[in-house]
Amino acid sequence: MADGKSIFEMALEQFDRAAKIMNLEEDLAEVLRRPKRTLIVEFPVVMDDGKIKVFTGYRVQHNVARGPAKGGIRYHPNTNLDEVKALAFWMTWKTAVMNLPYGGGKGGVKVDPKKLSRGELERLSRRYFSEIQVIIGPHNDIPAPDVNTNPQVMAWYMDTYSMNVGYTALGIVTGKPVDLGGSRGREEATGRGVKVCTELALKEKGMDPRKASVAVQGFGNVGRFSALLIAKELGSTIVAVSDSRGGIYNPSGFDVEDLIRHKLENGTVVTYPKGDKITNEELLELDVDVLVPAALENAINESNVDKIRAKIIVEGANGPLTPEADEVLNKKGVFVVPDILANAGGVTVSYFEWVQDLQAFFWKTDQIREALEDMMKNAFSDIMKIKEKYNTDMRTAAYILAIARVADATRKRGIYP
Repeated sequence: MADGKSIFEMALEQFDRAAKIMNLEEDLAEVLRRPKRTLIVEFPVVMDDGKIKVFTGYRVQHNVARGPAKGGIRYHPNTNLDEVKALAFWMTWKTAVMNLPYGGGKGGVKVDPKKLSRGELERLSRRYFSEIQVIIGPHNDIPAPDVNTNPQVMAWYMDTYSMNVGYTALGIVTGKPVDLGGSRGREEATGRGVKVCTELALKEKGMDPRKASVAVQGFGNVGRFSALLIAKELGSTIVAVSDSRGGIYNPSGFDVEDLIRHKLENGTVVTYPKGDKITNEELLELDVDVLVPAALENAINESNVDKIRAKIIVEGANGPLTPEADEVLNKKGVFVVPDILANAGGVTVSYFEWVQDLQAFFWKTDQIREALEDMMKNAFSDIMKIKEKYNTDMRTAAYILAIARVADATRKRGIYP
């Protein structure tokens, strides 16, 4: 909750704003606002001490008008139905913005995976996937990694489903290890998408990437690769990064590869010796050209939005800005690249992985990167045209583009039976 609203309520606000501007029919808007299917599972897991513990899991399919549901599965102690519904909702628009033949889905288990042994994590993963198998499949819902899940968890999911159906089904999940039908370039994909959006946003503002200062909140997969690629391929200076324990700041910039090594060896960036310690809150308020919030939802809200000094915000995380914060930043002239575009690199390469699995034919890394960058640039360009046409902000323009595509598919398919 932030500003008294649930995440799903905030997601609906973004949708309603765009729907109103584009004069979407009210009955069609009502169809598109609601999740198509919601599954809640309560499932037992045998723990290492022999005791049985019951966990709660979710899988939400928000919309499948343009194709199978697509979206990650997260393991987090705060996971709840409202959050999963909001994330599934965002996935519908994210896949539509990128013009992928997918709808939106999301899953989660309410658990702190850091408190589980490897064996417990595997048993939990396999049991949860067996429970949600009633609504998933390579042609109806394709999960992927999210917060606290990774290629190993995806391998367990794929094996569980395959054992249950009696044949190896590589296309049931994406984000798998490369030698089990995974795609090259998948691990870096979301960060690469953030890099492309950062480059295009800087160009839009007439700024030189090589002179730009960048702060990245969150140093998991998305933040790490965003920082690395922005530094290496754009030549920008990464002046601050943070993780769940806190952050570090160095106005002269960091050697990001060295910083990543430190994080992997020590589990945090806070102990990195070549920077001053700062809090996550202080990082958000730094006077930088580009801010990449790549942690969790609602990082920028009514309580801190007036202190934000970045000229450009590229949303690596899902929903890092509340609608109220969004409004304030738009009025201040901050260029915000919304999550449904900025972090869509992951689902785009997931799509490439799924296509490769179905064809049993795999692409080279350069082909993946080139296809991803082309699709990100096309989506950015499409959104900029709508932004200018309606004289609105990037987020609303992205929603208008996505809603128009899903609404068009819904009208053409009709309502059956």
